[in-house]
Amino acid sequence: MNILLLGSGGREHAMAAKIAESKLCNKLFIAPGNAGTTQCGTNIDLKLDNFNQIGKFVIDNNIHMVVVGPEAPLVAGIADYFAQKPELKNIMLIGPSAKGAQLEGSKDFAKLFMQRHGIPTAAYRTFTRDTLKEGQAYLATLQPPYVLKADGLAAGKGVLILDNLKEAKHELQLMLKEAKFGDASSRVVIEQFLSGIELSVFVLTDGKHYKILPSAKDYKRIGEGDTGLNTGGMGSISPVPFADKAFMQKVEHRIVIPTIKGLQKEDIPYKGFIFLGLMAVTAEDGTLDPYVIEYNVRMGDPETESVFPRIKSDIVELFTATWNGNLHQVSLDIDERTAACVMLTAEGYPEKYRKGDVISGLDKVDNSLIFHAGTKTGLSGNIVTNGGRVLCVTTLGSTLPTALLGSLQNAEKIQWKGRYYRHDIGQDLLKRILG
Repeated sequence: MNILLLGSGGREHAMAAKIAESKLCNKLFIAPGNAGTTQCGTNIDLKLDNFNQIGKFVIDNNIHMVVVGPEAPLVAGIADYFAQKPELKNIMLIGPSAKGAQLEGSKDFAKLFMQRHGIPTAAYRTFTRDTLKEGQAYLATLQPPYVLKADGLAAGKGVLILDNLKEAKHELQLMLKEAKFGDASSRVVIEQFLSGIELSVFVLTDGKHYKILPSAKDYKRIGEGDTGLNTGGMGSISPVPFADKAFMQKVEHRIVIPTIKGLQKEDIPYKGFIFLGLMAVTAEDGTLDPYVIEYNVRMGDPETESVFPRIKSDIVELFTATWNGNLHQVSLDIDERTAACVMLTAEGYPEKYRKGDVISGLDKVDNSLIFHAGTKTGLSGNIVTNGGRVLCVTTLGSTLPTALLGSLQNAEKIQWKGRYYRHDIGQDLLKRILG
């Protein structure tokens, strides 16, 4: 079949590589893609917010399946657009309806959904510009750190965790009255801080049945030791060592099953990924309990770059079963090895960063996968930087130390002016393993 993948980052390159492996894939198009995705298929210049343009391309090129990488088109209703067009309604679109996408599109919607279905999450309240003073008063009732979340999409930057009450009150004012995150912060969720270890669990669902994909842990801060500004993600590890069978059973029974049943009960069409951003909190008996920090309605980035290389099953077969509603009839086989992903970024990221620097050393990489995130092909045919997060180096190893070593050694071989990466990805997990 002919497949169109929407997106341009490292997540999409990792997905494109897996789709291209499928025996069911005839032609793969990536819109808009990057310099790396050209190795998997054909890049197409389509605007992800122009559904008419996307629909026309689908018809003109006999596309059978559309896989949506990023969240914005899903929240904007691309699945509903296809469902309402007679000529597009039978195209297999992998991604939830706009209502389902509100799990990510609105923090308030997600928290209310969890409340209705008994899904463990932190206590919270939602405030608007008109209730700013109430919000500041509510902050004063909480213990630090203070968690402020923009209700809408803010490109992964809309969550603030602050230790100082005065600063938290000021930031709340900036978000609500001065639109710090634009329309995304017209409503702000103030949440109880949960102390624990973060991880991500991914679910593929046809709306009734589901497959739980490998767990992963990503690293958001720009600096070593989880310091500095938040980024889109500086690396990831899969699987997470502490997410053992007992913990994952809790995730399935307390979170995954109630989420799927909640979608059914509320008649929300959902054919795609559910990303569970979790906090593992130590219970009184010493075991770890999972709490939902957030839902996302697509795969994570850079988690995809460590999760997808571990999927041994035919991903297009899984997607087809997702569309057809018989996901339970298809097996999901996972590589037992550990995947370690290290992200290489441009100088200045996550603030103003350089573009257009020539990348060298890609041909020197051994026994690692390279996923392009922010690259393009320059006028002379060289691959140049074209984003803040530029490349991801992923290594599969029999142990976490082996995988990490492979990625770090190969990251060092890749060069451009101002190239930066964190050397401590996964070190916290190694300490837990080694005690």
